Amino acid sequence: MNRIAICGGKKLSGEVRCQGSKNAALPILAATVLNPNECELTNCPDLADVSSALKIITHLGGKTEYSKYTATVNAADIHRFEIGEELMASMRSSVLFLGPMLSRLKQAVISYPGGCSIGLRPIDLHIKAFRQLGVSVEEIGGKIYCKAEKIVPARINLIFPSVGATENIMLLAALSEGETVVLNAAREPEICDLQNFLNAMGAKISGAGTETIRILGVEKLKKVKYNIMSDRIFAATCLCAVASCGGDTVLRNVNPDHISLILSMLAGAGCSISCGHDYVRIKSSERLRGLGKIMTSPYPGFPTDAQALFMSALSAADGTTVFVENIFESRYKHVPELIKMGADIIVDGRLAAVTGCNYIQGASVEAQDLRGGAALVIAGLSAIGDTIISGVSHIDRGYEHIEDTFAQLGASIKRI
Repeated sequence: MNRIAICGGKKLSGEVRCQGSKNAALPILAATVLNPNECELTNCPDLADVSSALKIITHLGGKTEYSKYTATVNAADIHRFEIGEELMASMRSSVLFLGPMLSRLKQAVISYPGGCSIGLRPIDLHIKAFRQLGVSVEEIGGKIYCKAEKIVPARINLIFPSVGATENIMLLAALSEGETVVLNAAREPEICDLQNFLNAMGAKISGAGTETIRILGVEKLKKVKYNIMSDRIFAATCLCAVASCGGDTVLRNVNPDHISLILSMLAGAGCSISCGHDYVRIKSSERLRGLGKIMTSPYPGFPTDAQALFMSALSAADGTTVFVENIFESRYKHVPELIKMGADIIVDGRLAAVTGCNYIQGASVEAQDLRGGAALVIAGLSAIGDTIISGVSHIDRGYEHIEDTFAQLGASIKRI
């Protein structure tokens, strides 16, 4: 059962609950390593990447349990300070364990992280920031060796608002002495969720969601129960699917403020959008309109994770949309697969011009990465005929049984 089969062309209507956020859960799971007391995380999504994070915690000496969207972690007995190549290769966010290991054990050894092949995504910014905080870092034979007897507070000005580097600095400095300030920090909602979790454990961090984050180190952390935020990219995936297929769908357990730009763009493409405190309703009854130009940029700009989703939805729109990918240089791997399905897309470096075709047709395609795989699901749902998607393991990294989500809305979709 490693492929998804879709008979396309059905409208999507009904209600679906937004899953917990993958991109919030992973740094929060890494943060549990800082705490020798028990942490209980609710609304924790049932994903391959979450499973990988729990395996890393267990490998380091912690105890973990997962049941019914609740992860329980007790890191009291953390003692290992090395994460091998196999575990590191399981997901890109494994690098976020570097800060917590250093904080708890004063040393850490990791291989380079894995995950989707969507570009270099170098960890240079992490390493540079760690050195400013007094960490000795050596890169030898494909491994990174770090030592730090004491974290030295610093003012760190990131040359790019990297989400991972911002999170790793927060994780390393949370238990330091003195105040560390991060300038040009990433502003994503997941950064705010990490701050809220750390503060719930007793940390003193402020400014998440702005360009300046202040971390006043504390001596110890306490037991905590915390509810992880909803997944805004899951929400974007469902919304793009309904926009492309047509229908009337309500998304529950979602914060509309986190996806306000996405909602505005879908409205611009011809969808009817209405929102409440924790829900979004989308109605789509006509052919979508092209959106001219879409440029990915750090939050609150258009998210790179939604680029493939919108490209798929707009492949059969009326007009042309030009995508400019400013975050990752190899994030158009879904394009050849969409072209197999009849899409008219021309790629030139970081630009992709999508001229809407009359219809998308079913085909056998392969997911090359997480969001590109979700884009192929969207294409298959709206296509004429049958679509078979392989490479489903990529999709499972970020979606809880994606076939069940869309079957709930009336799609003809199953895993085979």
